[in-house]
Amino acid sequence: MRITELLKKDTIILDLQSSSKADVIDELVGKLDEAGRLNDREGYKQAILNRESQSTTGIGEGIAIPHAKTSSVKTPAIAFGRSKEGLDYESLDGQPAHLFFMIAASEGANNAHLETLSRLSTLLMDTDFRQSLLSAASIDEVIQLIDDKETENEQPEEEVDTKSDDELVLAVTACPTGIAHTYMAADSLKAKAKEMNVTIKVETNGSSGVKNALTAEEIEKATAIIVAADKQVEMARFAGKKVIQVPVAQGIRKPEELINRALKGDAPVYSGDGGKSESDSSGSSERKGFYKHLMSGVSAMLPFVVGGGILIAISFMFGIDAVKPDDPTYNAFAAALNTIGGGNAFGLMIPVLAGFIAMSIADRPGLAPGMVGGLMASTGQAGFLGGLIAGFLAGYIVLGLKKLFSRLPQALDGIKPVLLYPLFSIFITGMIMLYVIIDPVKAINDGLTQWLSGFETGNLVLLGIILAGMMAIDMGGPINKAAFTFGIAMIDAGNFGPHAAIMAGGMVPPLGLALATTIFKNKFTQQEREAGKTCYALGASFITEGAIPFAAADPGRVIPAAVIGAAVAGALTMVFGIGLPAPHGGIFVIGVVEGNPFLYALAIIIGAVVTALLVGVLKKKKTV
Repeated sequence: MRITELLKKDTIILDLQSSSKADVIDELVGKLDEAGRLNDREGYKQAILNRESQSTTGIGEGIAIPHAKTSSVKTPAIAFGRSKEGLDYESLDGQPAHLFFMIAASEGANNAHLETLSRLSTLLMDTDFRQSLLSAASIDEVIQLIDDKETENEQPEEEVDTKSDDELVLAVTACPTGIAHTYMAADSLKAKAKEMNVTIKVETNGSSGVKNALTAEEIEKATAIIVAADKQVEMARFAGKKVIQVPVAQGIRKPEELINRALKGDAPVYSGDGGKSESDSSGSSERKGFYKHLMSGVSAMLPFVVGGGILIAISFMFGIDAVKPDDPTYNAFAAALNTIGGGNAFGLMIPVLAGFIAMSIADRPGLAPGMVGGLMASTGQAGFLGGLIAGFLAGYIVLGLKKLFSRLPQALDGIKPVLLYPLFSIFITGMIMLYVIIDPVKAINDGLTQWLSGFETGNLVLLGIILAGMMAIDMGGPINKAAFTFGIAMIDAGNFGPHAAIMAGGMVPPLGLALATTIFKNKFTQQEREAGKTCYALGASFITEGAIPFAAADPGRVIPAAVIGAAVAGALTMVFGIGLPAPHGGIFVIGVVEGNPFLYALAIIIGAVVTALLVGVLKKKKTV
């Protein structure tokens, strides 16, 4: 596929009217939308802004390449805009931008599309080509220039001889979307290395996967490795080698400087501790620290929440007790769905959360102790909050061990990742979880249950507020389970009112977040908005855990909003005199409530709306 199959006359603006970065983004997004390439203009624009918030796509030399890969794109396309006067795009060299290529990749874009889109970035490395575009007199001339340049560059790339005795420099390039900057940095490094007569091999971590992967033999032979990346790449393989770590933009802008540093060995030895061997804040606004590690865990956990939750919800369609072998409504398929979704996918949710948080902190050696600690939190009734603790605990324990074991003889380096790190990190993490973390949380859980047992004769509205609010505090954790257990006990005792409040409170957080992502789209990333859609089904099915990714990502705002909305719903169920004899089921059991089912549904809807409005007010916009 050629570039001109994606860049058409109806997506070109020769004379941009914009005078600022925000304006040019809006103008180009509008052009793509008018041309019918988008199915959600605002969703695509937000994806572009989210990419800009990670690091500017104004790469210098008068070029900006805003880009995004999102389901808001109907058809993969490129929009071109030109401003002869130039405008401030926060470019890396501080100079005005004149040429703008906006890349729109669909969520399901195939490799052919992605490779075509990325190929555009390589053409722009040619100064004469950029000048020709700036001087083009018509849209037809722009298209012809691009077509001719692509034809000129179609000759196959020379294979790098990494087995020669010459000094070998290796590089890895990666940007968050893997569309433009990844390949521009790679081409910039290769072009400069050829000019300097230096042997270099560059691995690209793009949207279509890892290409030109570095081998263990090449890594062993390399003088140094340049990692020009704005996202996490596999670093453990470089332990013991001299590694230069910089933002991907530095690979585009300063290839000669980086190659010279590599040749001189002007780089620290990478210790494998998951940190950067070279810090360079210029041109990079990549999130670091707590948030970065948290997001690594949440992103990995999300598929388990969504897939498992929906399978559980489908199982309810066969009957609330259809999963129980001794029940007359038993259905083998429903039981299988519940086992897969609840017993397995949900069972892995917290261990995966903890494992990937730990791996983000300490690289691959953090995964095993993190998952073990997360599993202990899950089985020990410490919930997802216990999983968060386990993940950070395991990660920093591994970092400590790496520093401690760095004093050992170099001959023992080979056994560190396969023996020393897993043995000691799992042992220490497990002991702390077992004797310090889990028991206190379980004691709190038991204490809450006992306290609530003597509360059912008090003020019913206050009881509804407390029970429903508890369901939203840790969303499947010990506090949530304490309230749920109390509700089951009340059903056994013939008191159905408390459990009605409990189920309403458990449905509100995911439903409220689903509404919030629909109403306040500019407060959420594209990934969060997509997750919000599944929360409608999860909330309707009383799967409170559907809101966990949002709570984990922004607990200070989301949890209070969820608790208040849930408490409102719980209070209303008591005011309306609703009783619920079924322990689970969400909307599937509203018809069996004692009292008016429409009022029960109204209570849940009001609670969800309250949560959505509070989230909309409290959360900050996702801006450039």
